[in-house]
Amino acid sequence: MPAEQTFFLALIQGLTEFLPISSSAHLILLPLLNAWQDQGLAFDVAVHVGSLTAVVWYFRHELTTMTKDWSCSLVQRKSVGESRLAWAVLLGTIPVGLTGLLLHDFISNELRSPLVIAATTIGFGILLGWADWQAKQNRNEHSLSWSDIAFIGIAQAIALIPGTSRSGITMTAGLMLGLERAAAARFSFLLSIPVIVLSGGLETIKLIRTSAAVDWLNLIYATVLSAIAAYTCIHFFLKFISRIGMLPFVIYRLLLGAILLYLFL
Repeated sequence: MPAEQTFFLALIQGLTEFLPISSSAHLILLPLLNAWQDQGLAFDVAVHVGSLTAVVWYFRHELTTMTKDWSCSLVQRKSVGESRLAWAVLLGTIPVGLTGLLLHDFISNELRSPLVIAATTIGFGILLGWADWQAKQNRNEHSLSWSDIAFIGIAQAIALIPGTSRSGITMTAGLMLGLERAAAARFSFLLSIPVIVLSGGLETIKLIRTSAAVDWLNLIYATVLSAIAAYTCIHFFLKFISRIGMLPFVIYRLLLGAILLYLFL
């Protein structure tokens, strides 16, 4: 793979994985618009590892506490410290895991077209804007009920449709439930950890079954670049989202969707 393609794909994946603008849409569209060859499974695994490394390192203290308290809750059979949040992340992942197993082939074969991406980019962009505009923003992620977690989990499953944006739709669901912007973003980022592990694991299994040659130096470069971009994105997004709101991302989605309709309709 050319160095230019590696650079831009790893950078875009790292930045868009946690922004509400759909990383999958950009990874599908960028090679399409530039007439690049498919980046391959090995590259997809590498950039997922980079994104996972970034979010785990950013939330390392919270994850350590959540893991310890979750383990204690299993032994004591009651809520302990941050164990409820840990359970929320695990249970919120079930819908997307089941949907991915049942519909993976259909989504991959039938829903990866530019027009589908244009429709979801615009439609869910408008929904994000509406949710942000009407949000009460009087709750944090620790106040989520089990029904709230189910609602966000089901929303995350819808994000398997390319162009929807996993982070975008989970933040939208959080805002609809009254979460503060930063709280909706934090819970979305924590939810991404098991999802990236699942999707990256599936791609790794596929990679193991193939006999294609692997350019390890290129993959290490892609992993590091994706991790740096993703960590930077998380840091600045959480720092400024309460001030700037979702409007810039809504406008971006509408413009991107309009460009896609113009190019491919």
